[in-house]
Amino acid sequence: MAIYNTGSDSANTNVRAFLTTIGEHYYGARFDTSSGKGKQTWKEIQEKFNNSCAYCNSKVQKLTIEHLIMFNRTECGLHHPGNIVPCCKECNKRSRNKDKQYVDWETHLRSLCSQDKFNQRKEKIKKHMEEYGYPNLSSDEFHALKAITHHLYESTKNELDKSVNLFKSIDANIVNKS
Repeated sequence: MAIYNTGSDSANTNVRAFLTTIGEHYYGARFDTSSGKGKQTWKEIQEKFNNSCAYCNSKVQKLTIEHLIMFNRTECGLHHPGNIVPCCKECNKRSRNKDKQYVDWETHLRSLCSQDKFNQRKEKIKKHMEEYGYPNLSSDEFHALKAITHHLYESTKNELDKSVNLFKSIDANIVNKS
């Protein structure tokens, strides 16, 4: 939970809500991993990975959800069963490249294990994505998602700024005028 909330926090939440809704559109069902069928699907995914981290194969008490294609406005990964795998807390810290940009899941996986383990785990993850029907987005679909997420992010931040300015105006002209 954030201690200090900013316009970026609310904008990122809107982007994730949008990517969740689009993921559910492609999946054809609601995908809430905290309850109901979505929770059961998440448990099944963990079992398919032997209740171990998809990257390092370690068994830990609490596995986290790792979005293979990152769940943000840059990568536009969807919240979809084919895009999530169980992950230990350590491996869920995505590697960065020399330009400080996050790397894709395959590059991250490569940095975490030997070549023979890499190929084995990569194939298991790819099979998982196929089994759950993660959509292979066309370039046009990806660019549309990216344009919409950037618009949603900026418009949310702009609305917050307009609301703050409106409050300041009301406060100065009406509330504190007397």
